[in-house]
Amino acid sequence: MTIKTSLAAPLLSLLLLIVSLSFNEETKASDSPLQLVTPEQSDKRLAYIVSDIRIPFWKTMGKGVQEASKSLGYEVDLYSAQNSAKHELENTVQAIRDNVSGIVLSPTTSSAASTILRLAKKAGIPVVISDIGSDSGEYISYISSDNKEGAYNTGKTLAQKMVQEGMQDKSVGIIAIPQKRANGQARTAGFVKALDEAEIKMVGIFQQVTFSAQETYDFSKEFINNNPSLGAIWLQGSDRYQSALDAIDDAGRAGEVLLICFDAEPEFLNLIPQGVLVGAAMQQPYLMGKEAVLAMDRHLRNQKVKKEIKLQVLVVSSGNITEQLETIKINVLGLITNIKTSRDAKN
Repeated sequence: MTIKTSLAAPLLSLLLLIVSLSFNEETKASDSPLQLVTPEQSDKRLAYIVSDIRIPFWKTMGKGVQEASKSLGYEVDLYSAQNSAKHELENTVQAIRDNVSGIVLSPTTSSAASTILRLAKKAGIPVVISDIGSDSGEYISYISSDNKEGAYNTGKTLAQKMVQEGMQDKSVGIIAIPQKRANGQARTAGFVKALDEAEIKMVGIFQQVTFSAQETYDFSKEFINNNPSLGAIWLQGSDRYQSALDAIDDAGRAGEVLLICFDAEPEFLNLIPQGVLVGAAMQQPYLMGKEAVLAMDRHLRNQKVKKEIKLQVLVVSSGNITEQLETIKINVLGLITNIKTSRDAKN
């Protein structure tokens, strides 16, 4: 898999022209539909356009895309936008110029995905979206996690733990991914529903912008300093978990303020059984990446493809981590890669 970062300035004028044409013709009923490019007619090359490959979740999904592509005979180029919508558009233009057979897209935001879909449609390149979602536009299939249900069960797990510890009168703060993302909205809705049912108060929500360690530390510290009754923090991500733990420790609140996460890191395999983390809602990014490529392959071979494929989010705590360990290693963390990808897998 070739990893590409954003383009330099020379493509900016072309990018602006394409975007302008896309928006000017957006409302025309005569817009041409997606044109099918079969593997036999192309060099069987795919593009994976991802928001930020530096984030472990996307890195694991990229591994799934890579393994499935290799198994099915596709070359795949990875374009990382480094969490920049501008770079993401530049990457899209480059993928279109490369005349790839198809694009697997994990966009920076749902609104940014709409623009990418319009550009791909103009170029006749099919797109499968893997996570985040899109506000509008045409795509072949949308591979997602059941974020709302996963977050709801995560909230229930936290509420049960707080009741067990006699902390049901304590409050919870949320450090969220951007709420302009469809998956971010779903996570918050599911989690808040569980807190409401348990009659546990939510004291506020901070939205991540830089996704940095310092940002997570500062948000956690502000929750702790401003809310003496704080009993838990829910981090809607996983890779900055240590920053939240550091803020709790530095405030002298270890054991008094619980931490529960969404997604997973390899360290969680030890931290959850040890009780350092209450648990985590674990998406299956490796499986998502594989399913995205399988959906694209089916489309390119003129086979029926499900418009939406929603995968289970594993809600893991100390009580069930042992029984789910192998699934976590493969589909959540991508630690085992010698798994065959079958074109005959169910749609």
